[in-house]
Amino acid sequence: MIRRELDNEEPDRLYTLTRGRSVADDPGLDLVTLIVAAAEPVPGMQSEHARILRACRTPVAVVEISADLGLPVGVVKILLSDLLRANKITARHPSSSTRARTQLPDAALLRKVLVGLHKL
Repeated sequence: MIRRELDNEEPDRLYTLTRGRSVADDPGLDLVTLIVAAAEPVPGMQSEHARILRACRTPVAVVEISADLGLPVGVVKILLSDLLRANKITARHPSSSTRARTQLPDAALLRKVLVGLHKL
C-alpha cells in the first residue's frame, strides 16, 4: 500500500489549524463552491488564512484550494468558515448564480440534441 502525502501529516498540526474543530460552521461549502477574497492578508493572521486570501484573488473552487494548500478538504472548509465569518471572503456555488441559471439551454433543445446523437 502506498501512503499518500496527507497520511504523513501530523494530526497535531491539523488539530491546531482548526482549533480542535472537526466540522465547518457553514454546511453550504462543497467541493465546487467558488471562493473569492474580499480582503488582503493582515499581519498576525494565521498563515493558512493568509495563503487562502492570496490564492483567491480570482474565483477558486474549494477543492483547488485544498490541493494548493496540501490540506484535507475538511480542514480547508473549516478555515474557509473562519474567513467567511470574518467577511474576508465570499462564497457562491457556481450553479446558484443568476448568470449560470440564465445560460442553461432550453429542455426542448437538449431533447433535439439527444435525438440527433441517437441517430448518429
